[in-house]
Amino acid sequence: MSSAAVSPGSAPLGRAFGRVVAANLSSSLGDGIARVAAPLLAAQLTGDPLLVSLVAVAALLPWLLFAIPAGVLVDRVDRRVALSLAGGVRALVAGGLLALHLTGALTIWWLLLVVLLYGALETVYDGAIRAVVPSIVGKGDLPRANSRIEATEIVVQQFLSQPLTSWLLAFSAFWALGLNAGAYAVAGGLALTLPAVASGVAARRSGRRPAEPVPTPEAARAAGHRAELAAGFHFIWSSPMLRPLWIVSVLIGICHAAITSTLVLFVLERLDVPEAWYGTFMLAGAVGALTAAAVTNRLKTRFGTGPVMAAVNAAGLGAWFLAGAFPLVWVGAVAIFVSFGCTTTWNVLVMSLRQAAVPNHLLGRVHGTWRTALWGAMPLGSLAGGLLARTGYSTPLLVGAVAGLVVALVGHQYIASLPDPETLDPEPGGPA
Repeated sequence: MSSAAVSPGSAPLGRAFGRVVAANLSSSLGDGIARVAAPLLAAQLTGDPLLVSLVAVAALLPWLLFAIPAGVLVDRVDRRVALSLAGGVRALVAGGLLALHLTGALTIWWLLLVVLLYGALETVYDGAIRAVVPSIVGKGDLPRANSRIEATEIVVQQFLSQPLTSWLLAFSAFWALGLNAGAYAVAGGLALTLPAVASGVAARRSGRRPAEPVPTPEAARAAGHRAELAAGFHFIWSSPMLRPLWIVSVLIGICHAAITSTLVLFVLERLDVPEAWYGTFMLAGAVGALTAAAVTNRLKTRFGTGPVMAAVNAAGLGAWFLAGAFPLVWVGAVAIFVSFGCTTTWNVLVMSLRQAAVPNHLLGRVHGTWRTALWGAMPLGSLAGGLLARTGYSTPLLVGAVAGLVVALVGHQYIASLPDPETLDPEPGGPA
């Protein structure tokens, strides 16, 4: 038995995991630069707020359109190659964006296309990196490993990328966009240094089942494509543990989207935070998320996965309600710290449960299906939050928090009963 199985959380996670973190750190730097640079470039290209808002739509839309096909791809190819191609192609796209900017040919429409391509390739990279982790660490170490990945993403995307990109853009877009391309290229190169076990090939072979006979090759291909696209959904829906967890996650995600869609207006207008200090104020959320990433594994070890998830689910929503009910700067800062931290803990533990419960050959498709429903539904919450904000900037926080707390109350017993990842065996089911 491995040391990870005997004493999860006590042994080093290994050099292979260190390479995963390094590759993801470089990719996160590219993502962070892109997320800051894109809206700032849009504001330079057009004064139409609707066109500027389309940048956010272009960033989210690929998760609705491509997450499931990306999951199929991740489950069918060497995952190291998927990571490398996603990084390499994004580096080329970033280079194209830089060339358009330098030649004065960049328009809002070119920018939207670039953001859309970034998002489509991110679905591949995100699914592959999540599927690689359970191949190289033990189940008992999944919360610790996912916490470290979350922590590096938070530090790089929020603490580093936001101020760095703003400074570089103010000096010269060449440096910001050039660094963006370089970060993606480095991430793609590091992915190729991962060990063979990260490919997922051996696990897929061991889990392969005999194929059912079909009348014709054409019918076989058509049936195979349909089965692959639906495999993630069928697996989640047939799982007594994952199905209700998926439903609760989607409903809670909609509530959080309603709360945060007009949060900037709440902070600026209700809390009277000067616009120049908005980014600094929002660092409270980054600090909360980073703190949560550092303590999540210890909380899980002491109290258990289910009780911790139930507690942070309710605490995060309760913090938003208090911020809406008492619109004071210090209350808002504490609420953002608590809510972002609770969301991080929830995400780490949900990811760990999925990775432990899903067979390796299905990880990509299940992850893609999960994100398609969750992130595809969140724009509905954002729209609801915008409509609620017309009656007052505190209203989305109050209504969204109450709705979320109702969901949390209904699902409390189920969530609190969730097991620890290391106690799970992958559930059977799904095509090889």
